[in-house]
Amino acid sequence: MSLLTVGSVAFDAIETPFGKTDKIIGGAGTYIALSASYFTADQKIVSVVGEDFPEATLNDLKSRGISIEGIQIKKGEKTFFWAGKYHNDMNSRDTLATELNVLEKFDPIIPESYQNIDFLMLGNLAPSVQRQVIERLKKRPKLIAMDTMNFWMDIAWNDLMETIKLVDILIINDEEARQMSKEYSIAKAAKKIMAMGPKYLIIKKGEHGALLFAPDSIFFA
Repeated sequence: MSLLTVGSVAFDAIETPFGKTDKIIGGAGTYIALSASYFTADQKIVSVVGEDFPEATLNDLKSRGISIEGIQIKKGEKTFFWAGKYHNDMNSRDTLATELNVLEKFDPIIPESYQNIDFLMLGNLAPSVQRQVIERLKKRPKLIAMDTMNFWMDIAWNDLMETIKLVDILIINDEEARQMSKEYSIAKAAKKIMAMGPKYLIIKKGEHGALLFAPDSIFFA
């Protein structure tokens, strides 16, 4: 099973009711790839970092069998940084800072060795970038999963609507599902969102687990 992850390799600063960090290694792409390394040895990642990103972390990715040929390193530029404050349910959050830096003009280049992958995981990025990745693959993967967030719903709604038509699975949290559908009921929200294009929908509920909606069934974990 081959997996291509496209997402941010970045810095985060996190505050929760239970603790607080300064700038630490973050990014959706980083942790998707690290988590998946426990399940598949054939793994690749596409992302971009600045000159300030630690080489030790890139080496850690390689040591876990993750190909980093697709990670661009921009000399003289800074890595994406996000800071956020999570509430008691560990799901709803406030964004305190978003510094796009190298992500602002990210052009996802797919190495030739990354073509013909089986599965594609699109981490949280601009919907236009996620769509570019799909379009640049010569062969459609068996399954395409996509994460997004309220930030893109606010500033790139049309791009988001075009991109989710191309994926098999959309992953969002309950707050985002309500914003996207304008429905408070999660069941009604899911029905509306699936009508927008994705075949399956995962709605995360923080400490309460997650719901998987399929065309004719619902699974809760």
